[in-house]
Amino acid sequence: MAREHIYSEEEFPSPIRQLWYTFRNTPVAMIGFSCYLFLVFIAVFGSFITPHDVLENNLDQLLVPPAWSDEGNISYLLGTDDLGRDMLSRLIHGTSLTFGLSFVVVIFAMTIGVIIGSISAITRGVKSSFLTHFLDVILSTPSLLLAIIIVAILGQGLENVLWAIALVSIPQFIHVTRNAIKEEQKKGYVLTPILDGATETRVLITSIYPNIIDKIIIQATLAQSAAILDIAALGFLGLGAPVPMPEWGSMLKNSLDLFYIAPWTSYLPGLAILFTVVVTNLVGEGLRHSLKLQKDN
Repeated sequence: MAREHIYSEEEFPSPIRQLWYTFRNTPVAMIGFSCYLFLVFIAVFGSFITPHDVLENNLDQLLVPPAWSDEGNISYLLGTDDLGRDMLSRLIHGTSLTFGLSFVVVIFAMTIGVIIGSISAITRGVKSSFLTHFLDVILSTPSLLLAIIIVAILGQGLENVLWAIALVSIPQFIHVTRNAIKEEQKKGYVLTPILDGATETRVLITSIYPNIIDKIIIQATLAQSAAILDIAALGFLGLGAPVPMPEWGSMLKNSLDLFYIAPWTSYLPGLAILFTVVVTNLVGEGLRHSLKLQKDN
């Protein structure tokens, strides 16, 4: 259980700092956060630490088992695929494609969603009502189904997959931002700057945003988890990264025929997807748990 942080009378931490104090004292959340930072490191520097070329075919080393197997080779720690390509190198490079690109997509979706959500929150009348009902319709449809429809319109390819996932993620941030701002606008501390003549934009930036940024960050972790699954799922369906690229979903799809003779070519990318999603969810759940404790205290 998280340990309560005791503040001195002179200490008035921001909501983000309070959230961090609670979060860092939650062991499971910190384990997830440490693994998350490890994935970030691999995504950024993976191309510099891969032991082999991810696209190089080595016909003399076809379907070499992982090194711990009796027939394994220490030079190929996680074995090779049906073209002799090093599985470890491809998994490392795939981190930047599946995990790294999901991070970029979420940052883009969060920026657009927060802007539109903020405008919606301070807008009155028909425009706000129309956006609310439109969001309800979009959010009631599974994100993967919407992404498939958008990819079908835009065409196959990793770039179009990223656009599709960004488009289906934006409404989630709009919804969270709009509701959070509406909730904060009912509180007394917002009235003071308004009575002093501050504009709604200034109130948003100086008063409301610091108190809702934790909710936006939590939504970002949940959105990234969904984005990872969507990128992998669309790759598995053959709509995403082209065959030579070591995207985890595509690797899983291309190895299905080898499952019984070379199972490591299937379960390794599957485990990579599972590990990444679990780690991201641990961070998100840790943030939500910390936020709840923060409110209770």
